[in-house]
Amino acid sequence: MTERAIRGRKKQLDLLETRIHMTLAMCNGDDPYLVEVNHAFDRSAMRLYFHCAPEGKKLDYLRSNPRVWGQVLEDDGYVEGRCDYSYRSVMFGGIASPVTSLSEKKHALTLMIDKMDADPAAMKKRLLNPERLKTVTVYRIEISEISGKQSVRK
Repeated sequence: MTERAIRGRKKQLDLLETRIHMTLAMCNGDDPYLVEVNHAFDRSAMRLYFHCAPEGKKLDYLRSNPRVWGQVLEDDGYVEGRCDYSYRSVMFGGIASPVTSLSEKKHALTLMIDKMDADPAAMKKRLLNPERLKTVTVYRIEISEISGKQSVRK
């Protein structure tokens, strides 16, 4: 382990759970693709979830090759007078697959809404009905590896 490694699985999982954005890398043949997505983390299942449009480049890549690499970042910025940067990041690898079960879609979206929305009850009422769940595209990432790094903390 390097001196900048985030030691302790709990600290790594806390970052996956609390950060808002996740950067996701995928590949279709020799063509890489990198995209920022909102996400939620189910700690008990070691799964990440994200939602997306029902068609597009991201889904074309995931259908071609479901292996992904991702990162969440806590960016504390440049540290004045030290010529250093303060951050914590968690990187992970895994397999992405579409969620087809309405109950799992509801679970994933509930995690995302609870994490991000100031009024989760109203948003859940509007978005988590069976008809709406049938039309939303949700993916899960089964995490197979995870590591973390950090630098100066302010």
